[in-house]
Amino acid sequence: MAIYVKKDNTFEQAEPVSRECPHCGAHAQLIPIATPSFEAIRSAGPRQVGIAFRCAACNEPRFGRAAVRSIDTVSVELSSNIIEVERAQQRFPYSYLPAAVERLFREALQCYNADCHNAFASMCRRTVQTAIADLGSNARLEWFELYKDVVRIGEIDEATAQVLETVLFGADGPVPEIGADHAAVLVEMIKDMAYQSYVRAAKLRAAMRMRRYFAEEASSKITSLERHRAETA
Repeated sequence: MAIYVKKDNTFEQAEPVSRECPHCGAHAQLIPIATPSFEAIRSAGPRQVGIAFRCAACNEPRFGRAAVRSIDTVSVELSSNIIEVERAQQRFPYSYLPAAVERLFREALQCYNADCHNAFASMCRRTVQTAIADLGSNARLEWFELYKDVVRIGEIDEATAQVLETVLFGADGPVPEIGADHAAVLVEMIKDMAYQSYVRAAKLRAAMRMRRYFAEEASSKITSLERHRAETA
């Protein structure tokens, strides 16, 4: 599907564009508010043009680029693949992580958002190494089991799984180069592994402590039948 800028500067989209908003977090439609001029495109002949949108959910401005496919005397055809200038940030409950792990993990996700795929891969390895050092002697095996669970549940193909295993656990060799496809799998993998190892564990322990607290409170307020008889005799 394409986008067209007509000779009279009307802007036509075959279908609406929706994205996750970096401001409000909603997956909302991008409504065009400032579109390129037909004559300016014909005159300059650029490879890409900029378009200003607003988020349909929060009305904040959004900016994107679209490739110019063709230019003729009545219209300009643009690609429907809008490349966003400002992306939605990766979300994670960082407060559950130790400070050293949090610092590296934040930087890893920032590299992913910036499309720095190989820097992202390197930071993922450093995050895993730091987490394993923090969690103790059995942590490497536990994190490897988390990795295998993600591979199984996510139905990740063998070739991709081998590359990502080397990225995360190949401590004695260089980090292999990865592209956008590998990075898209790796970001979900590392987020799930960190969540299972730190967030899930902390929430489960907190829930159990709370259950035990209320159970003890309730039992302390219950008077046994024998004690009740003794007190009323």
